[in-house]
Formats: sequence, structure tokens, C-alpha cells
Amino acid sequence: MRGHGARGRHRSKPAAGSDVARSLPRRCGRHVDVSSRARGVGGSGQRGAGPPVPALTGLFRRWLGIAAAGGPEKPGCSSPPLSPGQQELCRQKPELVPAIREGARLGLQECRSQFRHERWDCRPPPAAPRRPPAAFGQQLSSGTKESAFVYAVTAAGLVHAVTRSCSAGNVTECSCDTKLQGGGSASEGWHWGGCSDDIHYGMAFSRSFLDAPIRNASGKSGNGLLAMNLHNNEAGRQAVAKLMSVDCRCHGVSGSCAVKTCWKTMSSFEKIGRFLKDKYENSIQVSDKLKKKLRRKEKSQRKIPIQKEDLLYVNKSPNYCVEDQKLGIPGTQGRECNRTSDGPDGCNLLCCGRGYNTHVVRHVERCECKFVWCCYVRCRRCETMTDVHTCK
Repeated sequence: MRGHGARGRHRSKPAAGSDVARSLPRRCGRHVDVSSRARGVGGSGQRGAGPPVPALTGLFRRWLGIAAAGGPEKPGCSSPPLSPGQQELCRQKPELVPAIREGARLGLQECRSQFRHERWDCRPPPAAPRRPPAAFGQQLSSGTKESAFVYAVTAAGLVHAVTRSCSAGNVTECSCDTKLQGGGSASEGWHWGGCSDDIHYGMAFSRSFLDAPIRNASGKSGNGLLAMNLHNNEAGRQAVAKLMSVDCRCHGVSGSCAVKTCWKTMSSFEKIGRFLKDKYENSIQVSDKLKKKLRRKEKSQRKIPIQKEDLLYVNKSPNYCVEDQKLGIPGTQGRECNRTSDGPDGCNLLCCGRGYNTHVVRHVERCECKFVWCCYVRCRRCETMTDVHTCK
């Protein structure tokens, strides 16, 4: 559990003055002044031992790179860094290009939100701030728990974005779920209506767009790492399906709710992200030697079945403490930490034992605002001094 203790001293005073297509179904005012007071705390950290791990596959980096190829207002299939098969699918379905970009954006944004307090915070190394998101994969250890989460959350993001686009009427081949129209239970006083999200088209498109390039790369050799990536893609899609919910609206005299109209809808992507983060925390290590199917690395646990929603990894993660540009690890130096927290955002854990510096940050903002007749608002300018702690 993450700690959420106080960031540091906080004092304020008022001052004077005044942010693949084939497999698809056919239907469906503030000033900040930073003054440094480098109070060094703690000792030096050590880089944890870990195997040298290669970057994510180029196929996956190209998929993530589409998020930087322009916004939804700039459709196109040749400029984004896609594989040939993905470009062909994109040309066949140009109306889905905005959803493809939105899916990549959703996945990366949620990854950064879920890991914002961790040593690995789902961001590229600071040494290459102008690189496109295609470089994002270089910071991930191939086959690690972090790699598993990124594959799952971006596959889920694509399902979510495509399904939303279908429900909004932006795609001619899909719309609302026609299976959930007109049915229901008269005895229980409800019926299906409205526009239920039809995730079947989104699931099929995600499989065609993301899985087909991996299957083509794996060929007949049976690569355990690629099989793991396929499983984690599907785990992300299953998370979207599992968290579908039913919303209803009441009808009747004076809100008596004599009859209810109900429809199925996807959960917010934040909820899906939290679900996948929990799966990440309980991810399963599997053997990199693929036989007939993926199996747990621990021989004593091999009789325990692997579920579709489980996240799988092959290699143990490095500690992510020290910057390593070759592996794409940004390290934690300069990261803001919480001095009073015992969670992953706490200075002791986040700074890997290296200690932290404390800086005083001065904020000046409007406060004690009052409405004055007539007709304006009068405020005072307040000054706040806060201690901010950053890792050495």
C-alpha cells in the first residue's frame, strides 16, 4: 500500500497586494520560486544485480510510436511507425486511425499514472527527451513484469478506444451491441435499451492489429517470450471484458422506477488500469522454454492453471535505481519523494538508500477571495513555503 504522508514542512502567510482486417467481424494565476537549500540526508545507493536484458521488440515499439505520430486530426497510415501488416490494416480502415492513436495514448497515460510513485515510472530516460515514444520500449527489460503490464494496458487501451469509436457512430462496420436491444425481463421490470458498448469488434481489431505481427515474427519455432507477449495482450483485452458493467435508467410516474432501461458499458480506463496493476503485483513467472504451452517456472506450482487475466513474465526485473542509457533505464536521481511515506514513493525506497536533498519551494497564489457588489472578486495574494524532497 502506498503511503501518502505529508511532503514536508508547510507554512503559509498572507502577503499585502492584490493544466489483419480479415479476422474482424463484419458487423458491429500561480508563481513558483524555487530556492535550494540542499540538506543532504542519507548515504549512497548501490545498483542492484540483474541480468542484462534486451529492449522490447521493435514491433511493439512501433505500435507505441503511433501515439507520437500526430493527433486524431491528422489521419494517415504511412507516417506512423507501423509494421507493414499494420499499415495495410490501417489503409483498409482509415476511420479507425484516430482510435488507434487514442488507444496507444490511453495505455501509456495509464501506465504512467499507475507507476508514478514507483522506481520505474513508465517514462523514457531524461537524456533523450526529444525522442518519440518508439524509444519508450528501450527502458523496459524484455520479458519482465513491467513489460507484461505495458503489453496488457496498451492492448486494453486499443479495445477501449475502438469500442468507444463504434458506440459514437464513427465506424461504419460497428455500432452498439445489437444483441442487447429489445430483450430483458418483463417480470423484473427492465429491458435492454440505449447503446450498449459492443466490445466484440474492438477485441477482434485489437487481436488483428497487435497479435498478428507477433505471430508472424514467432513463426513455427515456438518462442516463449513472444508467446508470453501474446498472452499479456489477451490479458489486457480480457480485463476490459471482465469489468463491463450494467447501467440503468428509471422510467415511471414521479420517478417511481416502474420500468428500467439498461445497457452495458465499459468501465473507466482508470479502473481497468487499477485492475491490471493488481495483476502486475501478482504476476506469474513462466519458463522461457516453450513446449506445448506456457507453464510456470516453479515446478511445484505447475499444476496450478494459468488464467487468461494473469500477467506473465520470464525475466526478473532490475532495481531501476541507477540510470543506464544502454538499457533505457532513467534511474531515480532527481525524482521527488515523500519523506514520511513507507510506501514505494517514500524517500527510503525510491532513492534506493542514496538519501535525498530538500528544497524550499515558494508559491504565491490568490486566496481569501470575496465577491464585491457589484461586480468583481477581490482576492489577497498568499505566500506558501513548502519543503520538497528529491533523490540524490
